[in-house]
Amino acid sequence: MSLDAVQPVRKLPAVEWPTLAVFAAIYAAFLTLTWFHAAFPLWLWMPLAAWTASWWGSAQHEALHGHPTRLRDLNTALATPPIWLWLPFERYRASHLAHHRDERLTDPLDDPESRYVTPDQWARLGRLGRALILAQTTLLGRLIVGPAWSMAAFWRDEWRVARRDGEVLRVWIWHAIFVAALLGWAVGVCGLPFWQYAVGFVYCGTSLALVRSFAEHKARDHVDQRTAIVERAPVFGLLFLHNNLHVVHHRWPTLPWYRLPEVYAAHREALLEENGGLVYDGYADVFRRFFLRRHDAPVHPRGRAPTRAESQAGTG
Repeated sequence: MSLDAVQPVRKLPAVEWPTLAVFAAIYAAFLTLTWFHAAFPLWLWMPLAAWTASWWGSAQHEALHGHPTRLRDLNTALATPPIWLWLPFERYRASHLAHHRDERLTDPLDDPESRYVTPDQWARLGRLGRALILAQTTLLGRLIVGPAWSMAAFWRDEWRVARRDGEVLRVWIWHAIFVAALLGWAVGVCGLPFWQYAVGFVYCGTSLALVRSFAEHKARDHVDQRTAIVERAPVFGLLFLHNNLHVVHHRWPTLPWYRLPEVYAAHREALLEENGGLVYDGYADVFRRFFLRRHDAPVHPRGRAPTRAESQAGTG
């Protein structure tokens, strides 16, 4: 059976209880780690905070794709508290949905989540900029440099947009209010040192989330071969809500996270054939391959990602 004929997305339930349970667990963990922070040794608190924040990013990802209820406003309310501080949910939603234009995946200009640059962009970078981008072609560099680079690049682009778009500016004003309220709880009420919040929830949480995105896309001519699969990931699979099976998510983006494994298992051979065998044997495989070796060159091999028609015609 052709994958084009497969329709695994049935009518979604009014409430997706597995996803709601994830949100509840994250809120409970966040409240525990802030209110009882002094009861945890720092060596334990930091990884728990990083896990909670990274898991939060996965839950937000579900919300922007229409989960866990049929009510967009309720989903937005669940996902809006800015645990990461630096990323407004509404701007994340807009950016990520643009990323889902699969024909433009990995394109340095059209894909907001692309880590590639055009030859012109590379030529304009100074020595420091090139060094920072090159560092992030390894997983170690992505974990260390990636959060700061992601935040700075995102804020730069958002500033350019907000100066001429009043709606985007309003999103950021509301985001600042939410950040103030959240820090008022964590720092003001709970007495959690700001540096500890920033390192654990913000920087380490973002760094952990970048493990998932590091090798999930690769610049290739054929559109269907640009998205990877990471099999056998029970721990990280839970953390990333099975988005390690990224091909399944991109093909059926409204499929809830808890159904991704069953759909992948049912159509594994066809999906592997379609994506050209871009598969990793767990995140240990990703670490082994790329911890100190680069995943790909930073300059897009074609300059820009060819369209499906261009790749099929051999003109990309």
